[in-house]
Amino acid sequence: MDYLLTSPSSLRFSDFISSFPQETDHKWLRLSMNLGVTRRSTKTRIICGAISSRRKLAERESAERENRVLVRSLMSRISDKEPLVKTLDKYVKVVRCDHCFLLFEELGKSDKWLQCLEVFRWMQKQRWYIPDNGVYSKLISVMGKKGQTRMAMWLFSEMKNSGCRPDASVYNALITAHLHTRDKAKALEKVRGYFDKMKGMERCQPNVVTYNILLRAFAQSGKVDQVNALFKDLDMSPVSPDVYTFNGVMDAYGKNGMIKEMEAVLTRMRSNECKPDIITFNVLIDSYGKKQEFEKMEQTFKSLMRSKEKPTLPTFNSMIINYGKARMIDKAEWVFKKMNDMNYMPSFITYECMIMMYGYCGSVSRAREIFEEVVDSERVLKASTLNAMLEVYCRNGLYMEADKLFHNASAFRVHPDASTYKFLYKAYTKADMKEHVQILMKKMEKDGIFSGQDYLVRILKTGNNLVRAGHETVLRTCPFLSHDDDSTVIARVSADISMFSDLFKIAEENCRTNYLENLSGHDKVSRDESRKLSQEKQPLFASDQNNMISKRKKKLFTRNL
Repeated sequence: MDYLLTSPSSLRFSDFISSFPQETDHKWLRLSMNLGVTRRSTKTRIICGAISSRRKLAERESAERENRVLVRSLMSRISDKEPLVKTLDKYVKVVRCDHCFLLFEELGKSDKWLQCLEVFRWMQKQRWYIPDNGVYSKLISVMGKKGQTRMAMWLFSEMKNSGCRPDASVYNALITAHLHTRDKAKALEKVRGYFDKMKGMERCQPNVVTYNILLRAFAQSGKVDQVNALFKDLDMSPVSPDVYTFNGVMDAYGKNGMIKEMEAVLTRMRSNECKPDIITFNVLIDSYGKKQEFEKMEQTFKSLMRSKEKPTLPTFNSMIINYGKARMIDKAEWVFKKMNDMNYMPSFITYECMIMMYGYCGSVSRAREIFEEVVDSERVLKASTLNAMLEVYCRNGLYMEADKLFHNASAFRVHPDASTYKFLYKAYTKADMKEHVQILMKKMEKDGIFSGQDYLVRILKTGNNLVRAGHETVLRTCPFLSHDDDSTVIARVSADISMFSDLFKIAEENCRTNYLENLSGHDKVSRDESRKLSQEKQPLFASDQNNMISKRKKKLFTRNL
């Protein structure tokens, strides 16, 4: 007779004194009796195992796979021809909250944050929808990553109006959203206020994630005093720092070149008896390498090899590129050989690091050999690999070779992306290759690299003229900029060609603003009239305009915008 129990703790022999009915279908009990012709002694064997937990895990994984399949199907059906809401209505019987969460993620990755709001609006109309902190937290996080802080704030207000009580996870998402804004000083002041507010609410006490976010943010801004104050606050709180706490701060300090401060955090980490992981080693190796403190970098690598942790591809990639910047080609090649000897399979990033390393060392022919090896392999060539080779050519003054490679990119089964055009624009402008710039702009417009947005193309075509023309020409070239943004524009436009990046962002914001206005139905009215219409509860989505009269008293989506 075999008894199969979920755990040893559930074993009680008194339960087996009284026999079970033969028709029992107890899920965790399996009886198998081997009866012979003659009666013989019965041997009892007890087997313990977490059958139910394994089954639940398998069922959960199966459900997640099914959810992702459905979401991929929905994403493939999304197009400009058919509104997203109509697509969701077709699957209204199967789409639930879990699917919407995955949709938020996928739409956020595709930079379709407005459609995230449409999904949210659709959710609110379903019978199964219940206002939940998790939904708002996810949406706030997506909006923050896309720089839509204003929308994240509106969602936070909407959440409180819906009856939900914010918790630490919601505040963490809101803090992260503010940290994605350009004005870092103002953002840090704002998030510090949220942090103090959280400490005053029993339900929203800061957790380790809150501290990790704030510590990393202040470390990135180089505010050592604030970091130390937060560590002191953390020591006095019931929250215990984890390895992510220290790794985040060390990484921020390391990227700013603040080696002493980084090492101080490492000392604090050891005093807290927190064991370093592979991320810790990678942060130290990369930070020392960028400051060209190669003795410390090599010592850290030796410590890594002696520890229980194993190096990863980023470990080797960092050492290769940093040796290359210092023109230490022999050591960079030694690292690559060491990686192969340890049976690590180089990734496309590794090959890009090798290409860049040879470019820094002036060995263009060797860089080209690596590039051709990647092309001849069965790997799918990425635009970033093409960009690396283009940068090697331009860094070594071979602009014509770069131009030839760019126009022959299709022969290598690779399509240039926006970063390719941006890099070549800067390189051609720096080399005063005006004809090549014009050809590049035409090709960019032909390829629809910026989704046909006229403003973007106009900004790119006028490039250097913006610097000379001054403030008035900037506003004339960018008519979408409001008068309130004049000082911001002046600050962004500099005599250096780096102003391209800022103007690119301005134009991108304009495209989003225009799209929002088109959906709102008031792109032809002035700013004051738009505010007036907003107060009259004009709907955000065009699909609601037909029902505006009958639903005027209903609470509309963008009432507070």
